[in-house]
Amino acid sequence: MMKIKIFALILLASVFSACSYKFSGASTTGLKTVVVRVFENNAPLVVPTLSNQITESLKSRIRNQTKLIISPTGEGDASFEGRITGYDIKPVALQNSATPTAGANRLTITVSVKYKNNIKEHEKESFEESFTKFFDFPINGAPIQTLLPGAIENINKQLSEDIFNRAFAQW
Repeated sequence: MMKIKIFALILLASVFSACSYKFSGASTTGLKTVVVRVFENNAPLVVPTLSNQITESLKSRIRNQTKLIISPTGEGDASFEGRITGYDIKPVALQNSATPTAGANRLTITVSVKYKNNIKEHEKESFEESFTKFFDFPINGAPIQTLLPGAIENINKQLSEDIFNRAFAQW
């Protein structure tokens, strides 16, 4: 028993000494202000509040993880603008029965984002790209309308993280 503990300790120590990863956070070198324009909702299925929710989710992430000042109008050192291009709900996890029924629904949201870094030496960091995330929620007898707000919030967090990382962490 003692040999197993010693072996596990040695193995653990070698793993931690062999690999090290340092995350230094977002790189906002040269940036002081950023403009986040309201994301237009161009999806075939429109949820009235989704545009503001996605915009505010991205602003919150910028506020919480950088020292950038979010400028309400005009041109900043960097800017985000985007469109919601997809919003749909589809059944997934079909259950095997005489009449196939869905065991869960999948909400998928796609946004097209244009990020522009206006600082000359960082212009190459600008991009125009689409981001898609989904959330599966089980059908448990609850009306879908009661489950959607949580699913949308979950997706918004994932989308804002991906957009933020693409812009500032160059992932």
